[in-house]
Amino acid sequence: MNKGKVYLIGAGPGDPELISIKGLKYLKRADVVIYDNLVNKKLLKNVKNGAEIIYVGKESGHHTLDQEEINKLLIKKAKEGKVVVRLKGGDPFIFGRGGEEALALSENNIEFEIIPGITAATAVPAYAGIPVTHREITSTLAFITGHETPLKEKSHIDWSKISTGIGTLVFFMGIKNLKNIINNLIRHGRDENTPVAIIRWGTLPEQKVITGNLKNIVQIAEKENIKPPAIIIVGDVVKLRDKLNWYESKPLFGKKIVVTRSRSQASKLVELLEEYGAKTIEIPTIRFEYLEESYSLTTAINQIKKFDWLIFTSINGVKSFFKRFFSLKKDIRELANIKIATIGPATKNEIESLYIKVDFQPSKYFAECFVEEFIKKNNIKNKNILLIHADKARDYIEKELVKFGANVTSVIGYRTLSENLESSKICEILEQGEIDWVTFTSSTTVKNFFNIYKGQKRFKIASIGPITSKTIKEFGFSPDVEAEEYTIPGLVKAILNYYRG
Repeated sequence: MNKGKVYLIGAGPGDPELISIKGLKYLKRADVVIYDNLVNKKLLKNVKNGAEIIYVGKESGHHTLDQEEINKLLIKKAKEGKVVVRLKGGDPFIFGRGGEEALALSENNIEFEIIPGITAATAVPAYAGIPVTHREITSTLAFITGHETPLKEKSHIDWSKISTGIGTLVFFMGIKNLKNIINNLIRHGRDENTPVAIIRWGTLPEQKVITGNLKNIVQIAEKENIKPPAIIIVGDVVKLRDKLNWYESKPLFGKKIVVTRSRSQASKLVELLEEYGAKTIEIPTIRFEYLEESYSLTTAINQIKKFDWLIFTSINGVKSFFKRFFSLKKDIRELANIKIATIGPATKNEIESLYIKVDFQPSKYFAECFVEEFIKKNNIKNKNILLIHADKARDYIEKELVKFGANVTSVIGYRTLSENLESSKICEILEQGEIDWVTFTSSTTVKNFFNIYKGQKRFKIASIGPITSKTIKEFGFSPDVEAEEYTIPGLVKAILNYYRG
């Protein structure tokens, strides 16, 4: 039997991009992933197919497994010869009980490795614009648990020393014990006017920060209904937040935006929105199916040398064509005398990633503009054109090119299918009124979305272009913004411009 090994990996404070490169490497290799409540679930997308994923999260008043059971689970899976990743929020050795788990592994002769993570103690204040040290303010820093185990006979916190001997105090898990923490600090000599910040859901779009001082922070926290998870920062460095608050200043900070694009194509839109501070909710309404054994596509590829032009209307058309092209053992040199046209820049980039030059792209990325400019710039009479498109695409391009004398072979490269979604869950999310935007990148996403959602417009709508907007209006809604450039960056820019006025 192969010898198992356990990797105790710090997942960072919340933002999934704050995991280390090494941590991500071993997460991708894991046979078993055992993860905590505060681990961002987006990280689990990196787990390989077939890996076992086990949740052992601990929430206030409810533990899925207690610590001893988690230790036994790690040992059991390792003894089965598995590569086990224990994925923990923040850093495993900073109030993460990673030390206890490592000792249990050591005592059972289980090989293990510690991969540190970015601790919430420094990352969360940084995202709130608070440097925990500053040369002109303080050079001392302490991390303190705000929730000591009730089994201790007396506290291990020496309040008389930390209250006045340390410049910045960072308390973990202290919200339920906030009043006691503040009283201890004041009682042991800390000035009641010392600034305090409490940061909930730090490093995430849900981040909420309240500030005050030792004298009034308890009342402010009660008024703002602050609950765990949260970090408490005590010290004069909190004053710097007014000037250094970079994260919450992002133009889409905290906005909840639904992405209806397919899972396979959502990443670019999600990435751009999150870059500007938005929280994205993926509700893919479509999926794509490439036609592996399509007779029409196969026939066209086998006769490829007869064509003068090859037209692609989308990335998926490119992928479906070349997937079949290479599966038929074709040589790329067979395309040597064929010109290639695309509608949008993303499709063009997909072609050029294969080191193939695109000969024509319109100035605006929709079918009507494509036809108008294509006909003006090219003599297409009696030219043989292969058009690759989706099964539900409009036939406008084909009809117009035929009118001007072209011989068009129109081939379906892929199918656009409705994604299987739990409609009641989607409607519940939308009806809560907490969604700021729903984005649409095609008419098909619009149709599938409104076939599910029959409620009132409780959110703003962003459309990628006039064709998509027209379909939105057919369902009785109006887009609040429409992209000027009919691309994913253009769609995001339209939303940004809405807030910039």
